[in-house]
Amino acid sequence: ETESTFAGNALLKARHAADRSGEVALADDSGLSVAALDGAPGIFSARWAGPDKDFAFAMRRVEERLEEVGPDDRRAWFTSALAVAWPDGPAVVVEGRVDGQLTFPPRGDRGFGYDPIFVPDGHDLTFGELDPALKDSISHRARAFEKLKACLID
Repeated sequence: ETESTFAGNALLKARHAADRSGEVALADDSGLSVAALDGAPGIFSARWAGPDKDFAFAMRRVEERLEEVGPDDRRAWFTSALAVAWPDGPAVVVEGRVDGQLTFPPRGDRGFGYDPIFVPDGHDLTFGELDPALKDSISHRARAFEKLKACLID
């Protein structure tokens, strides 16, 4: 993942898999962006969790950084970029986004990653508290897959 955007990383992964396998490949890159942190952790969302992928640590890190810059702005969003690549051929890349607010301390034990600190707009529960079916229907990935489906069917 050496690109500077979610879309760039998703395309890099899909293109690599398609060219190596000789098959059509689908890849994703996704993460959390925080307005007050100039979009961080963004494409580095997984890296903020360290080598052990400790997202409790990553969530504390987000909270600490927010406290350093002033905790008034809690706006955040999840982005999912999906890329489909054909071997030695075209590729399609789309992005889905869901906006919301951060909350601390983390709430809920469903989902993964930063879900326990993210409250999507229009809801009172974090992604970590929401029923998985509801979360899946409103998530950044759901929005990206809707766009991808529209691109591939047309």
